[in-house]
Amino acid sequence: MTLQYRIDLLVELGKYMLGSDEAWLEAKEKASYQNAWFAPEFIELSANNIAKDFLQKDRLVAWADSYGIPEENNHPKNVGVVMAGNIPLVGFHDFLCVFISGHQITIKPSSKDDVLLKHLVTKLYEWEITVQNMVSFAENLKGCDAYIATGSNNSSRYFDYYFGRFPNIIRRNRTSVAVLDGTERREELELLADDIQLYFGLGCRNITKLLVPKAYDFIPLLDALKKYDHYFLFHKYKHNYDYHLALQMMGNKLYMTNGSVIFSEETSFFSPISQVNYEYYDDKSITMALLNGNEDVQCVVGHGLVPFGKAQQPSLTDYADGVDTMEFLLKL
Repeated sequence: MTLQYRIDLLVELGKYMLGSDEAWLEAKEKASYQNAWFAPEFIELSANNIAKDFLQKDRLVAWADSYGIPEENNHPKNVGVVMAGNIPLVGFHDFLCVFISGHQITIKPSSKDDVLLKHLVTKLYEWEITVQNMVSFAENLKGCDAYIATGSNNSSRYFDYYFGRFPNIIRRNRTSVAVLDGTERREELELLADDIQLYFGLGCRNITKLLVPKAYDFIPLLDALKKYDHYFLFHKYKHNYDYHLALQMMGNKLYMTNGSVIFSEETSFFSPISQVNYEYYDDKSITMALLNGNEDVQCVVGHGLVPFGKAQQPSLTDYADGVDTMEFLLKL
């Protein structure tokens, strides 16, 4: 299968994902039913972002050209991919990289997200039967030539043990940070609220830590976050909010809340669902220097950084953990 034909198939897949085919609607409904964190609006958002930002012909062609990917891969390897399941279709970019590179891919989907990608790949099978020779699914990955695995810090130790002697990319826990300077406009704070709360804050590109100057006024951001007050209708989110609010109160900690999200002064970059940690800084340049190369940080939002509202809209070249997946694949 030539590179051009693979691109054409992916473009058609993007059109399908933006459409209202009954089978696709049923798959999205099933995914939402099986994972209560996959709210229908978030499945729709993820699918639309992939279709509009990834699966456009001009972007795919330019991306492939930038790496000099040949029309045919005459020596394809079998790449095993262990996918995460924290947000809908979070592993799609890994699938896309391997498919475009011309290698074969064996996918172990997360039990939390095992409906959507399987449906999309089955659709590719229908359009082109030989895709079955390139893309398959398995519960256990054995006999692959290389591995890409995404999981927690704990599971990464197992990945190291099983996959360490093969070419690999192993990803661990990451989260994202916003560096604020107090000059943010209301529109920017509205977009920052999206960076914090989309997907209930479960993505590695969601903002879970704020770095702010001394005497920062949190009230405008707390007001902006009220656009997500409807999360209280979602019992799993409300349970998390009630629990962590109780911990703040019982711990006699200083905290702020707008009734649906908690701000707590903590040093950790990671915060639980419904809570955002914050920390004050004295010198922004020193703060940025400390963030550079920090293995816990996926992306940094702020003025002159990742634009507000774009944390959950990565481009084709925004590789997880800053590791160029396509370069890795082309060197196999």
